[in-house]
Amino acid sequence: MSAAADRAGAPLAIQVQSLHLHYGTFHALKDVTLDIAARRITALIGPSGCGKSTLLRSLNRMNDLIAGVRVRGSVQLAGVDIYAAGADVEGLRKRIGMVFQRPNPFPLSVFENLAFGPRAHGVRRRDELEAVAEQSLRAVDLWEALRDQLGTVATRLPLEQQQRLCIARALTVNPEVLLMDEPCSALDPRATAHVEALMRVLAEQYTIVIVTHNMQQARRASDVAAYMLLGDLVEHGTTAQLFDAPRDTRTAEYIAGKYG
Repeated sequence: MSAAADRAGAPLAIQVQSLHLHYGTFHALKDVTLDIAARRITALIGPSGCGKSTLLRSLNRMNDLIAGVRVRGSVQLAGVDIYAAGADVEGLRKRIGMVFQRPNPFPLSVFENLAFGPRAHGVRRRDELEAVAEQSLRAVDLWEALRDQLGTVATRLPLEQQQRLCIARALTVNPEVLLMDEPCSALDPRATAHVEALMRVLAEQYTIVIVTHNMQQARRASDVAAYMLLGDLVEHGTTAQLFDAPRDTRTAEYIAGKYG
């Protein structure tokens, strides 16, 4: 258990400290400090362009793939700065998985989607890959639906199953943290409810950070919420506190629908 803990007593999974990020001359994140509790769902909310997806991608260095990005400050995972010189970025992305806005299964079979990550990390035996595939599909409640369709091309599945498969694919390498960038934006309300219920189950084992424009989803699905505006982290706290008793007038105005 981490020595640091959130106010509810949960150990911390990630500590963001004085994080600045520039895209060229554009200052996208401004002195962001945020503690992310382990085995909780943290929602990043705010209007478009406020920096929430940039912050999410900073947690596993996905922004490194963008030309002209400069980062200052630290992001600590289990007390180790992921931006330190010589940091193992490949190992970091194994520990912190990513699920994107639209389902993005590989145009391969369901099984090959699930075998991809373990193979990249050295698993070769077919029986081991089959066990990982079953375990990850069970974790997202897809095993019964897909156990006889492991050879089906994943892009032919319904959208909800594709998104669940992408979550399962992230789980195959045993991450500690799941990052989800608008994971339900392409789904209908029924499928959204299923994915939200799945997130609740997964949070018993994993730390989850989501970006969402859906205020109702943030309120329903998260334990902790953080409001961002123009690259600043305005405030964060328990979801109930932030929605029911925001401390900053900018947060109150956003929640009230006055802009955004």
